[in-house]
Amino acid sequence: MTYIARNNPVIAEKFGFRLMSSVESLANFPELGRLVPEEQDQNVREIVVRPYRIIYRLLADRQTVAIARIWHGARGEPEIPGHLDF
Repeated sequence: MTYIARNNPVIAEKFGFRLMSSVESLANFPELGRLVPEEQDQNVREIVVRPYRIIYRLLADRQTVAIARIWHGARGEPEIPGHLDF
């Protein structure tokens, strides 16, 4: 987003709000995202806000969604932490 901000700060700000809004929607709909194809874990999901992937883990026992990564799609496959401490 830094690249966008250099050229057009207004567009960068709007996009930042779009990312935040997408994350906030998980509070009401935690299973909104699809399963992450690279993972073999039913609790690791993602929502895509092109060109970014917002990867998160469902923590059902705590009724929590933990954001693991916000990853630009052009950067290849993301490394996803196996254990998140909160």
